[in-house]
This record gives sequence, structure tokens and C-alpha cells, in this order.
Amino acid sequence: MEYRPRDDGRPDPGEIVWAWVPFEEDDGRGKDRPVLVIGRRGGDLLGLMLTSRDHDRDAADEARHGRVWTDIGSGAWDPRGRPSEVRLDRLLELDPATVRREGAALDRARFDRVVGEARRVQGW
Repeated sequence: MEYRPRDDGRPDPGEIVWAWVPFEEDDGRGKDRPVLVIGRRGGDLLGLMLTSRDHDRDAADEARHGRVWTDIGSGAWDPRGRPSEVRLDRLLELDPATVRREGAALDRARFDRVVGEARRVQGW
């Protein structure tokens, strides 16, 4: 995991990209959503999905299901400027060819905080 956003046409750690994220039920359904790229594993990208839904209001229910979120505020990845949350307990592996660089780079301080919280939650 290394913060390396670059304006090189490829998705890099520290950038928020858009990708198809399957639902956890793994039934073929999913949603196109923003994903924070936090690293690489082989040729794949490692990422954490974002949402504009506020999970603070249902934190107890989310925790009961093992879902952990952290606020990151707003940024250019959401054209409506809504605040976002990152899911810390679900690490995604994405093929770089399937993501779209339509988001924005997250600043270093927020990136480091999110990665630190994901490490704590996932134990890596």
C-alpha cells in the first residue's frame, strides 16, 4: 500500500475510480460505484468502496452485520458534492482494465487515515 496518484492515465493508489462492485450475496448483481484504490496485488488493484449513504444513523445495525464505515467528506468523485463514507471491512480486488478514472485523488492525510483504519479493522 503506497500513496501514488499520478496523472498517467492508469488507476493508482490514492485515487478514487469507478468500478462495478458485486453485491456481497454474489448472485450476479452489483452496482457501479466509486472505489478508493489503496494498493496492488499482482496485476489487480486493491480497493475499498465508497457510498454517499450516511451509515452513522444505523451504525449499530451495520456493526451487527460486520460492516464498518468511516467518513471521508466530499470530493470531486461525487458530482453532487455529497459527503462520502468508505467501507473498511471489505477489500475489493479489481482488474485495472475494468475501472474508469472518473473520480479524483484523495489527499494524503485522508488516504493514510483510511488505510490505517482498514488495517486495524481487517488485521493486516
